[in-house]
Amino acid sequence: MITHPQELADFPRRWADAERRGDVEALRQLLTDDFTAVGPLGFVLDKQRWLDRYASGALVHDDFAWSEVTVRRYGGAAVAVGVQGQQSVYEGRDLDGHFRVTQTIVEEDGRWKLAAVHLSPTGAR
Repeated sequence: MITHPQELADFPRRWADAERRGDVEALRQLLTDDFTAVGPLGFVLDKQRWLDRYASGALVHDDFAWSEVTVRRYGGAAVAVGVQGQQSVYEGRDLDGHFRVTQTIVEEDGRWKLAAVHLSPTGAR
């Protein structure tokens, strides 16, 4: 069991930093093996496909901000809700936007890891 509440409090910042940098190795450590992402248009990505976007160079962030984050813990799991703002390019296409994001964070092997993320567009640019 994780006894350091600060690790959970720091998790959203560590995740956002790794996303901003496109740091595949840091993200590999932060995501569960069965990680699932639901994108803003309903597509689903597993861990490998999430990481491949960075490893291939297809996804590049000029800016990536994770704000208005609240984290609620439920035993060995937690839910984080926040706003993701990004200036990004994917395969040459503009992906700038703002999204309401829900993360499911779980305790695994004494560490907090991201098991799922769901993005919904807010309409703001």
